[in-house]
Amino acid sequence: MIDSREALCHIKSQLNENGAFMRRIMLQLVLLLSAAVLIYSAFWGWQRAMKIPFRAANDALHEKDAALTLDFLIPAGTHIDPKITIGEVLKIRLAKKSSPFEAAVRALSEQIPPSYIWLGNLFLFFFWTFCILTLLRLFTFMGYGRALRSALLLGGVTYYFMPDFSPYMWEDLIFIFCPLLIILLRSLWARRKKRDLRRD
Repeated sequence: MIDSREALCHIKSQLNENGAFMRRIMLQLVLLLSAAVLIYSAFWGWQRAMKIPFRAANDALHEKDAALTLDFLIPAGTHIDPKITIGEVLKIRLAKKSSPFEAAVRALSEQIPPSYIWLGNLFLFFFWTFCILTLLRLFTFMGYGRALRSALLLGGVTYYFMPDFSPYMWEDLIFIFCPLLIILLRSLWARRKKRDLRRD
């Protein structure tokens, strides 16, 4: 009789643990889906905005006396056709002149000794990783280990697309492949541990 009660208590505790685990998983899935929807909506809105005719949009902003117009996107000495879109003007602008941040980073990198460039790149990588890790810990239910691995990968991706002190692409790829290797090794280690537990 006592054994049956203990078995029932054990089954109830297991069901409660499984239910709590499933609720946590479902909540994380809802948060991830919400983030995916927001990212897709922002991307879709950006794509639609880039297809708007530039001159019509800029003239409408001037007529409304808007505080911000599109004049700053017009490259010097370039004729703006009425049919040209905002995206095409932006491409011309970026092709003719880099952003102030990129110019500042490039000028600063010329003054840094080569032996310290790697330290500067490493600092930038860990800065982006720390920012993403903070967001993951605040807005998700990830544990420290999973959040750190995800932040390392996302930090590497952010580092790849952001300006840095080095002009070589292979250095950017290192900060992506190293976190991917860590995630792969961690996954293989977890699978091996589960196999060992099942055998025991």
